[in-house]
Amino acid sequence: MVILFSTLPAGLKTRPSRSPWDSFGKLPKAFCVPLALALLASAAPRRSTESRTQKHKAPLDLGEVLARMDETSRRLRTLSADLEYTKVTVVVDDRSTERGQIFYLKGKLPEVLIDFKTPDPKTILIKKNKAEIYLPKINQIQEYNLEKHSELVQQFLLLGFGTETSELEKSYVLKLVGEEDINGDTTAVLELIPRNQNVGAQLAKVQLWINEESGLPVQQKFFEAGGDYLVTRYTSVKINSRLPLSTFEIHAAKGAKRAKLQ
Repeated sequence: MVILFSTLPAGLKTRPSRSPWDSFGKLPKAFCVPLALALLASAAPRRSTESRTQKHKAPLDLGEVLARMDETSRRLRTLSADLEYTKVTVVVDDRSTERGQIFYLKGKLPEVLIDFKTPDPKTILIKKNKAEIYLPKINQIQEYNLEKHSELVQQFLLLGFGTETSELEKSYVLKLVGEEDINGDTTAVLELIPRNQNVGAQLAKVQLWINEESGLPVQQKFFEAGGDYLVTRYTSVKINSRLPLSTFEIHAAKGAKRAKLQ
């Protein structure tokens, strides 16, 4: 997703469409990377996952996986997890990794807080059509108005988390490509191809590794048309735990300055 947003031409114009993808080019350029982090969470790629023998007596069916995801979506209220995030630039074999935690509260306007600890601390909060990014090194809170992009925010924010699969199918062609084992979890691997051609020119495809027991993503991989990619992974996932309201607030140091950015 960082790839998708950051490579868009600054003057890209979009046309009306049912898909929220059509408005992504209008997002502020300075907000591309932090928004993508907040919307998609993250993970570092480790050793390639090994395909494992299917546990199913019959071949796993796409409809079965989507039904499990929908069931999880209906009962999901809160989520917390550890996360890692790695952006890979293939040509120079460069990998940049960030690690932290993500907290999610489901609602008409979902709330998300990501607290990155390493290598550079920062906190990202999305709440009530507004995003705030706290940079402790300079003790500054950057504010962004997301009101015009609320549909887009939810499209990415809920990619595999809390969104019904019928909504996913409006923006992607979904395909089941197999099963893999990740850290002891049996996962169904889904491939998502963007239906919007403008998006496809930037983002070739997305892969989701869905835990077959929980119906939640374990890993996500976003492939740029040019070959670079972004891998995200969630660990220590907890759902429907009680999260204090203070969880979805930025706790800045005294004297923090605010900057409203467009």
